[in-house]
Amino acid sequence: MVKWLVVIVLMVLVIGLFRPGLARLRIGHLPGDLHFRLFGRAFHLPFTSTILLSLVAWAILRAL
Repeated sequence: MVKWLVVIVLMVLVIGLFRPGLARLRIGHLPGDLHFRLFGRAFHLPFTSTILLSLVAWAILRAL
């Protein structure tokens, strides 16, 4: 359970860092990804994209 939590946190971080490049692929804009503005700052929490990319990574590692 802790491994999945670490993976999800790392995926959120990676998606946040590479968000401009991933925007062309529509990753980070899926239903379930939260976008909101608070105190003049924009926050993006790509929950659905993180789960999707985690499943893809799991499938790739499982195939190896």
